[in-house]
Amino acid sequence: MVTMRDVAQRAGVSIATVSFLLNDTKPVTAATRARIEQAMAELGYRRNVVARALASRRTHIIAMAYPALEHRFGMSTAEFFTSAADAARKEDYHLVLWPVGNDGVELRELLGQGLVDGVVLMEVQLDDPRVDVLQQAGTPFAMIGRTTELDGLSHVDIDFDTTVEDAVRYLHELGHRELALISGDLEDPRFHAYGPWVRIEEAYRRVAASYELPVVVLPCSDTTQAGQVAAERLVAQHPETTAIVVLNEYAALGVVSGLKRAGHDVPGEYSVLSLLTVPETAAMTDPELTMMRTPGPELGQLGTEALIRQLEGAEPLPPQLVPAKLSPGATVAEPRARRPKAGAGRRGGRTARS
Repeated sequence: MVTMRDVAQRAGVSIATVSFLLNDTKPVTAATRARIEQAMAELGYRRNVVARALASRRTHIIAMAYPALEHRFGMSTAEFFTSAADAARKEDYHLVLWPVGNDGVELRELLGQGLVDGVVLMEVQLDDPRVDVLQQAGTPFAMIGRTTELDGLSHVDIDFDTTVEDAVRYLHELGHRELALISGDLEDPRFHAYGPWVRIEEAYRRVAASYELPVVVLPCSDTTQAGQVAAERLVAQHPETTAIVVLNEYAALGVVSGLKRAGHDVPGEYSVLSLLTVPETAAMTDPELTMMRTPGPELGQLGTEALIRQLEGAEPLPPQLVPAKLSPGATVAEPRARRPKAGAGRRGGRTARS
């Protein structure tokens, strides 16, 4: 077994100097660090994480708090995790996943055990109890998402306003004038204050109105089956629709399959644009989904960097909003003339929420 003494001898330094580097207890010059790290690589030395934690009173472990019971684990979610883990690794930290609830109870219990140096919060609510828990515990944290009150809170998030604006503009420029949003179900107690769903629906209503488009919004839960049902309802209640914007990636899969199952052509009769999706999900439909590509890799990295800067006493990372980018697929096209079904008509005037 290779020891610190072996590393010190190979690098030509004292054992104490090796310890300073490994435990982050005293600064070491760049040249000395390079010699020690080269010796470690040549000898195959592996750092003792537990010993380092005891010496420095830091674990160099950070947690990503993800409420897995409330939120489905999608492919877009996985990008946040992998990007965050990679960013942590580059800074000599380990990232672990904590699937704790939004109520903060489990989080409080875990923080009391001193397992991590800091926390990255995912799936942030507008008024998130976990923020109070972390502040009371004095645990450094950063959010991938935003609460309503942000004074002094380190955060990065999706730029929902720009994302929705770009999506609607794209459809409008193709000639679509009858749009609908299949949104999240804000009546669901789990999601009534869920930041992304609230902000996207608010942005869509504002942007659609600015284009003088009818504002049609249908609630839908985050499942493929719910997307199929929502598509059926939309066709029945708003047959004049030519383009559908879908919030949830699972629901988007259901919307396309539901339309095709009912004998409708996509994109011939209905164009479908999926918000906040990744290529792997888009490829699951036939034809492949046109999407606004989720900025998961960027936000996972930025959120982790924001936390590590706090832990290292570095200059804080300014809050950043990153929009999703349009990725053309095959479910959006120019609208074609379509003969309306007998007896069909708009329900609820210029604005409707079904």
